[in-house]
Order: sequence, then structure tokens, then C-alpha cells
Amino acid sequence: MALLMLLCVRPALAADEPVAPPVSLVTFGPGQTYWERFGHDALLVGDPANPDALLYNYGLFDFRQKNFFLNFARGKMMYRVAPEPFYYALRGYAAERRWVYLQRLDLDDAQRRELVDFLAWNVRPENAQYHYDYFISNCTTRVRDALDKASGGALSRAAKGVPTGRTYRFEATRLIAPDWPLSLAMDLGMGPSADKPLDLWAQAFVPMVLKDVAAKASVTAADGSSHPLVESGTWVLQSDAWPEPTHPPRWLLPLLAFGLVFAAVLWALDRARDHRAARWSFAILALGSSLVATVLGLVLVASWALTDHWAMWANRNLLLLDPLALLMIPAWCGAFRAAWRPRAWQRVVTIVVAAAATLSVPLLLLPGAQQNLPWIAALLPAHLVLAYALLRQPLRPR
Repeated sequence: MALLMLLCVRPALAADEPVAPPVSLVTFGPGQTYWERFGHDALLVGDPANPDALLYNYGLFDFRQKNFFLNFARGKMMYRVAPEPFYYALRGYAAERRWVYLQRLDLDDAQRRELVDFLAWNVRPENAQYHYDYFISNCTTRVRDALDKASGGALSRAAKGVPTGRTYRFEATRLIAPDWPLSLAMDLGMGPSADKPLDLWAQAFVPMVLKDVAAKASVTAADGSSHPLVESGTWVLQSDAWPEPTHPPRWLLPLLAFGLVFAAVLWALDRARDHRAARWSFAILALGSSLVATVLGLVLVASWALTDHWAMWANRNLLLLDPLALLMIPAWCGAFRAAWRPRAWQRVVTIVVAAAATLSVPLLLLPGAQQNLPWIAALLPAHLVLAYALLRQPLRPR
């Protein structure tokens, strides 16, 4: 009799268990501020029309965090996930004139329950923080991974192994393109790891790409049938205030023009060094070039040796921005004098620096090479002219 009562009670308890709330993927378009250029996304639990609907946001950080700026420089940023009312977040994005697109997910009750339970676990104080990485562990990849697990691998089936023809460099410089100085600096600072081809799964570190992947993905049901992961898509807010660029800036021709013009100016000033104004102008430009190369080169070395910014490691632009240029400063100081007589060791350093810069050209032909042709075009001509200018001077007597 007791066993019969238990068998009757268990189905009753299961029937009384509340149905899991709906879950949606919410994508936010690019904004005006540089950190908003990449877009954003989050998971919405509940009916968007309900004031109790919660948005689980993985993109939170705190400037008051201990050693925030040091951690930022070292690539050791800590982000966290937290829920916030959807209506509250929506007001902020509306004020920023950013579009918002909601994709209601067609998950069964068990899948929704698994995802909701995971989010509730993830926002606990002891679980909320995570080590942020721009490309492989950001607010979008966290959403992607959670959703993929709950959907039985729907996203990974739709995206892994699918070639895109894109790289991390392409996507990063594309999205930040409206702030072109940042795009230029980002292109200079990224090494060969940023040029590895991405499949669609890796490219889904971009919120707008994840939105498209979700729209193409299918969920496999228990009976083996499949249906689209996204039940419906709705524009919550529409805006074209900050359009998403389709391509990164094309730097080759502008940087080539800069490199050739700057080298031509150096050459002309060196040939006219009998005139004091030309001699001083050459020396000032040569000094400035060496100082800039030294500072930027040391930044690249420090990024490689001292930080977790793996996308900056082994940067081939170190051949063009050689910290050894610091040793050339005494030689360029001597160039102010009409009777400029470099020392023998300065010739050696000049040859080494120019040879290292020239080496960057054949390295482009190697498999997996860093795509830094624009920077070669910008910097190599000046290296060659400066080396020529110094080597044609008679040596200082011993």
C-alpha cells in the first residue's frame, strides 16, 4: 500500500513543478564609445513584456577593482556576470541609440530548466567572476557556450569547422574602424596569432555573428527530429545611428604613401646637409624616428614578455620597431654637426637595424605569416634611407 501511494505521489509532484520560463538571446548593436563598437549580447530569462524578466549580462567590470588598470595592461582582467531587469537595460540602450534584437529560443522545458539553473548558479558571488579575454573568453563566448550546452550542441554543430575567411585581426579592426586611430594601433599591436583563419564558431566572439549562427542552428529532439533553435526574432529597438562596418580600414596605400614621402624627405635633407636648416631637420627627424621605434618596440616586447595578451605575442613589427634603435641616438645627435663622423659601432648597429627591418619582407612568404605588409610599407623605406645616410659618412678616426 505504501509503495502504491508513493507511485501516485511522484507523478503529482512532477505535474506541480512549474514550467521553466522562456529564454531568449538578446543582441545589442554597436554604440558610439569605443568599447561599445563591438556590440554586446546577453541571455533573457522570462517574457520580455514582464517587468520581472531578467537579463543575464556577462559584460560587467568595475573600475574600482583592486589594481584595475594594472590588470588591464597585463591582460588579467576580471569580468563578472549579473542579472538586471530587462526594462532597465533597455532604457540604457535606447538612450545610446543602439539597436536591440531578441531571438526567442525554441528549447524544451528540460533544456530551458538546465540553462536557467546554470545561470542562477553562475551569478552566485563565488562563481560570478571570470578571466576575460577579448577573443576567446568574452561576454559573447560565455553566452555562446552556455547556450550550446543547454541546446545539446546546436551552435557548435552549426558553426564548428565552417570556414569564414576572417581572422581576429580582420574582425577587431573592422569593428573599431570608426575610431581609426584605435584601429591603426590595434593593427600595429597584434601579432601572427591574430591572423589565424577562424571558423564560424571562433568568429562568434562577435555578438552580431552569434546572432546569425543562432538563426541558422537546429535543435535535435529526443525522437531524433530537428527544428530551428530560434522560434522567432523580434526587433525591440531599431537604429542605424552607429552602422557596423563591413571591412577594416585599408591601410596599405596610405601607409605606403607615408613611408615613401617620409623616406624621400629624409633623403633630400641628407643630400642637402651642407645647409644648416636641412642638416638640423634631418637630425631631428632621425632622432624622432629612433625614439618612436624604441618606445613602441619596448611596448611590443613588454606585451610579449610580461602580459597575457597572447594576440600581441611574437609581433613581427618588432623587426621594424627595433628597441636597438635607442643605440642610434648618439649618431643622430652627431648629425647636427657639419663634420659628422659616426663611430664604427654605430655603423654596425645601423646595418643590424636595417637588416632586421628588411627581414620582415621574406617572412611574409612563410606559412602563417603575420599580415603586416602595410607596416613594412610605412617603416622600411625610412630604415633604408637612414642607414644609407649614416653609411655614406666617413668614420670618426680612432
